[in-house]
Amino acid sequence: MRGAATLYRIHDVGYGIALNDAAAMLATRMPARARPERREGQAIHIPNPPITVPLGAERLRFDGGEYSAELSARLFDFGVVSLRMRVATEGELSWPEFVEFGARMDTRRETTALFDAALERLLAQIAPAVERMRVADVTEDYAVYRVASLRDASGTVVAPSALGDADVVPLLLKEERTLSLDARKELLPHRFSYYADDLAILTWDNALVVDPGPEEETDVHYILEFANAQLLELRYYDAMLDAELPRMYDRVEAARTGIRALLNRRMRNVLGRLQQTVADSTEIVERVENSLKVTDDVYLARIYAAALEIFRGRVWRTGIDRKLSIIRETYAMLNDEAQAARSEALEWAIVILIVGEIVLALVKQ
Repeated sequence: MRGAATLYRIHDVGYGIALNDAAAMLATRMPARARPERREGQAIHIPNPPITVPLGAERLRFDGGEYSAELSARLFDFGVVSLRMRVATEGELSWPEFVEFGARMDTRRETTALFDAALERLLAQIAPAVERMRVADVTEDYAVYRVASLRDASGTVVAPSALGDADVVPLLLKEERTLSLDARKELLPHRFSYYADDLAILTWDNALVVDPGPEEETDVHYILEFANAQLLELRYYDAMLDAELPRMYDRVEAARTGIRALLNRRMRNVLGRLQQTVADSTEIVERVENSLKVTDDVYLARIYAAALEIFRGRVWRTGIDRKLSIIRETYAMLNDEAQAARSEALEWAIVILIVGEIVLALVKQ
């Protein structure tokens, strides 16, 4: 067999990326609004296609071996940069040798330096196109192992269905010991095939794609990369709201202290911050979820749905909605409190005016 590994390191770098501006800044690299090129890819609807940027070749050295790595990046309009490193096998390998190759590619330490340097160079070029640029601590790592074809010792082509769970466990789950049947059923339930000569097996950290098509990435790669980018945004905004809630309570407490006449002004500042947080989070989450739709292709739709299930996209979204609901309820409560403070201040002003008029009338007498 002959194959390759594509390693992904996905970063949130800002609130959004102006893709047209970024394309102009990277024109010398010939960026492309890439879509999958196979027939199935026509079923993917992307309102604002991401930009694909080649970043050149690097030499990857570890475990006494040396590999040629092709670096590229994909820019998403919702503020995500997906760095990609494609490493092809050196010649044909047996399946155990390919499993060993995959284990080497899974060593993050050797690839981190290359990814970090590539991200720094890329951001230096597109900085003006990034809105509210900041590189988040939250990242996503994923690996897709691609196999073009399988042959037995006699050279006869073997169908991908010949790969059983026991064969892919060392590659996808990194388990050297034999897993029980129940464990294999639980950890490897997402297995898909459209033609007799293709196969896709998905897990949380990586995937195996058997596809006899061109060596470039397949539409399955594209779907998985998109799903990981969406997962990153959901994780980032969930963490941001987790950090925002304690700060919100502290600001509310600070606004309630001191002279009550200043409450209205202080609450106005707090309410403005809360409103901005809700608006930003709601907009970006909706933009992320609507960034890709699989229309009439059942095979891709099943893979996309399985990826979102594995990545627990619905759970992350539910957590974000719950935290936004808390912020909205807090906003409503503080707004009512601010309104009450204004009404009370107005009542006191009326009372003071009445008392003032009475005093003036008594003085004139």
